[in-house]
Amino acid sequence: MKIFAIGMNYIRHNKELDGALYKPEEPVIFTKADSALLKDGKPFFLPDDMGRVDYETELVVRICRLGKSIPQRFAHRYYDAVTVGIDFTARDLQNKLRAEGKPWELCKGFDGSAVIGNWVETEKFRDIQAIHFHLDVNGTAVQEGCTSDMLFKVDEIIAYVSRFFTLKTGDLLYTGTPVGVGPVNIGDHLEGYLEDRKVLDFNVR
Repeated sequence: MKIFAIGMNYIRHNKELDGALYKPEEPVIFTKADSALLKDGKPFFLPDDMGRVDYETELVVRICRLGKSIPQRFAHRYYDAVTVGIDFTARDLQNKLRAEGKPWELCKGFDGSAVIGNWVETEKFRDIQAIHFHLDVNGTAVQEGCTSDMLFKVDEIIAYVSRFFTLKTGDLLYTGTPVGVGPVNIGDHLEGYLEDRKVLDFNVR
C-alpha cells in the first residue's frame, strides 16, 4: 500500500506558506511510509523532539483498481471512496529541509503522520470536485475547504501520478490542504467532516 500526497494544491494555502499566490506548473508529489498510517480513531502521539507539528486537513481518495499511465478521462474509474485525513507536518523541520533543498520525507512521513477517517463511497456525492470538508479542534472549526478550489483536480492528479507509479488497490491519495493549518497540542480533540458527516475523530496525546 502506497500513500501519495499532494503539496501546494490550494492557492490560499500557498500564500499562507510562502506569502504569494501561485500555482505550481505540475502537481507536487511526495509519499509517506506505510507506518505513517493512523486509523480507527487511535490517538496521535505528538513527537517530543520535532518541534511544532501542524494539522493539514485533506480530502483523501481510495484507489480501487490496478492502473498505470491512466488517461485523465478514465481516472474516475480508479477510485471508489473518499474521507477526511490529516497530513501531520513537522513544520520547523520542514522549513529547515526546504531551506536546504532537501526532500520532505522526515517532516511528512514519520509514524502516525497520515491520519485517515471512515470511508464514504463516491456515489454518495454528486461531484467529487464539489465536496466541502472541515476540521474541528476542541469543538471549534479551524480549517475549512472545498474540493472545487483545488489547483489540480483529483482526476488530473491520478493521471499524473500513474505516469510514474503503478496504482494498486488500497493505495491512498491525500489531495492537498486548504488555508488554515495550525499546530496541535497534547490533549487536543480533532474531528473531521465531509459536508455534515463526521468521519474522523481522535485525540492528541
